[in-house]
Amino acid sequence: MTDDGFLPGPRCQVAGATTGPLEGLSFAVKDLIDVAGYPTLGGTPDWATGRPVPQHHAWIVDRLLQSGASIVGKTVTDEVSLGILGENVHDGTPLNPKAPDRVPGGSSSGSASAVAAGLCDFALGTDSGGSVRVPSSFCGLFGIRPTLGRIDFTGITVQSPSSDTVGWFARDGTLFARIGASVFDAPMPAALPTRLLIATDAFGFADAAVQEALRPMVDRLAVLVGEPEPVLLAPQGLSVWQQAQRLLQSSESWATFAPWLDRANPRLAWSVARALAMGSLITDTERNRSALMREEARARMAYLLPPGTILCLPTTPFPAPLRGQAVSALAYPRDRISCLTSHGGLTGVPQVNLPGAHVDGAPVGLSIVAGRGCDMDLLAVARRWTL
Repeated sequence: MTDDGFLPGPRCQVAGATTGPLEGLSFAVKDLIDVAGYPTLGGTPDWATGRPVPQHHAWIVDRLLQSGASIVGKTVTDEVSLGILGENVHDGTPLNPKAPDRVPGGSSSGSASAVAAGLCDFALGTDSGGSVRVPSSFCGLFGIRPTLGRIDFTGITVQSPSSDTVGWFARDGTLFARIGASVFDAPMPAALPTRLLIATDAFGFADAAVQEALRPMVDRLAVLVGEPEPVLLAPQGLSVWQQAQRLLQSSESWATFAPWLDRANPRLAWSVARALAMGSLITDTERNRSALMREEARARMAYLLPPGTILCLPTTPFPAPLRGQAVSALAYPRDRISCLTSHGGLTGVPQVNLPGAHVDGAPVGLSIVAGRGCDMDLLAVARRWTL
């Protein structure tokens, strides 16, 4: 078992190029992402059985190594990325360095833990339903879910193809933006966005203490971008968007993992096994209805977020829950979290968590969202947030 975020056993270490824009920096890799010569274990003891050790780095790993950064370890993930709190019965629950009695958030739990503890400069995570955004909020980090499809997913364990993205965590906004400039091979925008929307339904959905804690951050964002305009993010209802995303993601997860389940009969936590079983029961009619809602949600985002506009909302409705709670006590909190994260997988827009607020001593984050392809606008705001 481990609590520092890294996988137990010998540490994965790969030196980066001797020159490059990220020269001298260290990073960790979520254990769904291939590093040549090291098995990808997927957070469960049975994922690697019968699978060859990767002979090639995932695209993003290779990109970062060529940019001069070096790998210092692979990190714990919720089992095959099917989790949002970061508790893993096989590898243990990584420490939340900013709130040690609370979970770190998942499924990129180990990556967030390692960065928050200062054990590496940045770390990679994947995000389908919130797996970078949630631990960013819970651990007080910058974190990004990029535009869907913008970063090559080659060499990364697939969960739900219409939602899967790969992003990163960092403690410092300037470094966070530098990583993006290297990954996207794009210059930093000369100016920040000029229009700010505030998702009133999302703020109203968060705990009152979270709303109060985030108010100074919204005020600061208004100074950087512009006076916020109130809008509804999801006119149909946040829970309606959540249900559509849940059905689509669960159905795709079942299709992805069914052959493995049939072949390996793996050992899985009850919550993961239950989620996969429920995914197997989703009907074509339910999938079609959810796909129609996805089209509506994408149209809504395109309308709200033309170039030069960003939208803000709470990343999570509450700070990280306490560690070690009963499985039955966590179903409703998980659903509440996904009501504020479902728009990512549903619409494919980029999102960045900005750290800076606390409730009862535990971090909570403010998210900024932009239109598809406008990732660098969000990174520019994150860089200015630190300066």
